[in-house]
Amino acid sequence: MVRIEHIGIAVKDLDKANALFQKLFGTPSYKEEVVDSEHVTTSFFGIGPNKVELLQAGAPESAISKYIDKKGEGIHHIAFEVDDILAEMERLESEGFELINKAPKKGADNKLVCFLHPKSTNGVLVELCQEVKS
Repeated sequence: MVRIEHIGIAVKDLDKANALFQKLFGTPSYKEEVVDSEHVTTSFFGIGPNKVELLQAGAPESAISKYIDKKGEGIHHIAFEVDDILAEMERLESEGFELINKAPKKGADNKLVCFLHPKSTNGVLVELCQEVKS
């Protein structure tokens, strides 16, 4: 793992959350993106070398919608940048971590992503991110 890539925060209303976090950080979101495969709309804020991702559900069956129904708005996941997502997935699975998806998928912000199940990471949803190189 290279570094913390971003912290994901589940929100009910992306417009309201964008306004709130813009006041908090003193800078606007640099990017909004719909991720159809996850039924989610994301908004990214850059804070120095770090990022915060806001996530709003795009459908009642989305993971974000279910998360908010169960736990309310708040920190949803922490993402780590990796150089080789396939190798890192293999390493972590061999160490006993449970992968939610067995193959990386396209995520927001030009990334391949994979999630580790919180029951294998002390209750924390962990996302692995690898930048897609052109």
